[in-house]
Amino acid sequence: MQSSNPNTATNTAEVAVIGGGIVGLAIALGLTRNGHQVVVLDESDIALRASQGNFGLVWVQGKGDTLPEYAAISRQSARLWRSLADQLLDSTGIDIQLQQKGGLFFCLTEQELNNRQQMLQQMQQAAGGDYPYQVLDLKQVQELEPEAGPEVAGATLGPEDGHVNPLLFYRAMTEQFLQSGGRIVHSGKTTDIKPLNQGFTVTCHDKGLDQKWHCDKVVLTAGLGNKELAPMVGLHAPVEPNLGQVLISERLKPLLNYPTGHVRQTNEGTIQIGDSKEDVGFITDTRIEVLAQIANRARKMYPILNKVRLVRTWGALRVMTPDGYPIYQESTRHPGAYVVTCHSGVTLGALHQGPIADWISHNKTELPLEAFNGQRFNG
Repeated sequence: MQSSNPNTATNTAEVAVIGGGIVGLAIALGLTRNGHQVVVLDESDIALRASQGNFGLVWVQGKGDTLPEYAAISRQSARLWRSLADQLLDSTGIDIQLQQKGGLFFCLTEQELNNRQQMLQQMQQAAGGDYPYQVLDLKQVQELEPEAGPEVAGATLGPEDGHVNPLLFYRAMTEQFLQSGGRIVHSGKTTDIKPLNQGFTVTCHDKGLDQKWHCDKVVLTAGLGNKELAPMVGLHAPVEPNLGQVLISERLKPLLNYPTGHVRQTNEGTIQIGDSKEDVGFITDTRIEVLAQIANRARKMYPILNKVRLVRTWGALRVMTPDGYPIYQESTRHPGAYVVTCHSGVTLGALHQGPIADWISHNKTELPLEAFNGQRFNG
């Protein structure tokens, strides 16, 4: 795909978005929709690239069990997803394969199912009764998923859940962003952000050379890099890596009707399996003992997977705050600087392209963003 390559030592843009993953591209796309001149400063392939390992779920059920505001914005994003997918198809011709007919969360014991039901009941109460879900026994599960195995105690069904092809989503956003006049610069690592009386100067370093950008606003969407960048503009983003490992099967005929929190079948036929959450620093290596645990749980859910050949594995790093919830904040010390960080870039993609980009554009919002202020971690 075409991207910009600046030829001068000092460059200008109205808004600089630092970080060109799914979160950064979604916000950049929304900012161009609002008429801004936007440049995305991307570190290139030496970066950690959380977006490349995304599982592709548009997931609502269970998110925000301890923070109703997070449940609310997850549901809001899910409602916006169809219009975003249609918009991307119209402008680029790329079908991002969005399906939103619901999602299942399988439980392998009665205790697990009871605990999940209690959690969802509490979330429904916190939402004033407006939080749809169903609790299914094994027979009801098998009516929806005939391949579900006898070791499944039951499942919860979230009617707002779904999944998407994250790589096609990324490609479509990139194409529409460039069509709209946006620029993507593979600028190397951002080493400094200097607040000025008016705007900011962003310095990037690549192959021994510095490159400077002057911008009116700067948006930090650099994933794990936000931890280092945020203090430069008076913000706080204490993010840490969390490893997820994934197994990928050979291509198969359609077997699974619904995505689950652990297993989904893609449009191409491959089955993705993964649910590990490991605090191992910046290590992305897969480990056979963890992959065996993932595979064992999946085969209990779907015994047919015992016959399936696995063709590859990968490990990718989630971007996690101490409480697991996003940070959305404008700097009070240096207005015009924003931080956006989360580990659910796909689920929240439509929110980022829409209401979050609108907040950055207009400096106002009806979103409950006070709940996502990074200063909550200072105490």
